[in-house]
Amino acid sequence: MRMTLRQMQVFRAVCDSRSYSRAAEEMSLTQPAVSLQIRQLEELVGQPLFEYVGKKLYLTDAAEALLKASADIFGRLESLDMQLSDLQGSLQGQLNLAIESSAKYFVPHLFAAFRQQHPEVSLQLTVVNHAQAVRRLSVNRDDLLIMSQVPSELSLEFFPFLTNPIVAVAPPEHPLCQRDTLRLADLGAYPLLIRETGSGTRKACEEYAHQKRAHFAQTMEVGSSEAQVEGVLAGLGVALLPRHAVRQELALGVLRELPVEELPLQRSWCVVYGRGKRLSPVAAAFHSFIREERSAINALAARFAGSASALQ
Repeated sequence: MRMTLRQMQVFRAVCDSRSYSRAAEEMSLTQPAVSLQIRQLEELVGQPLFEYVGKKLYLTDAAEALLKASADIFGRLESLDMQLSDLQGSLQGQLNLAIESSAKYFVPHLFAAFRQQHPEVSLQLTVVNHAQAVRRLSVNRDDLLIMSQVPSELSLEFFPFLTNPIVAVAPPEHPLCQRDTLRLADLGAYPLLIRETGSGTRKACEEYAHQKRAHFAQTMEVGSSEAQVEGVLAGLGVALLPRHAVRQELALGVLRELPVEELPLQRSWCVVYGRGKRLSPVAAAFHSFIREERSAINALAARFAGSASALQ
């Protein structure tokens, strides 16, 4: 089987984007060129790699197997490059890091602190929701992944390193802001802005509301935490959001954290990878940094959560 690395790169781009046209844009190719590369790969494999159901592109079993193998191939090449750099006396290479979307507020600062120690390391950062994170873990797509709810059905190594407090917010003029104390159930009288299906924050909040017997009859689904924030600012309703995601709005006073007795809901950010996975030198160094640099992480916790809320 004479596959080329370029074919594998194009294939991985299609898998990530679930679109030939978006993969072409990402790879700076034309769509016919992407189609040709995939067609040639399918001839080598002897099976179709993708199929359309309605207007959505899905991976076949052959594509899933090829994606897993490609992750191993590229991972070995990157590890070799880093090892050669390490032999020259400096840590070099790229950290391929996937993060759940609400972690995007503090992870760049965390990586910046790490890069002060290793200035020749670069970052490829992919932002996903919880469902996408689980899928990427199952196919070993990234060096490391940062997520809140670690799936128990996969064999994983994980280390909790920072709390992710989820709070209720509303604009200052909202009637609930006039109350001194609230119960979670009190929010049910107002529309609640929620994330899309597959969001880890939404899953955590739904489970917690069910546990506390809080029912929300009116919900509006939006596709990002930024859209939730804007919706609350516009007066469309209230929202349950990571405090990290609204730190600026709370500091400016354009949003208020509601005094709900059962909140904040404390979740833990974890750095995760597959059990048995051999980490590249860069990934191993970043993982060690997270485990050992407690003062830097405590400083981030204080900045983004408003208090020293890192795990003890």
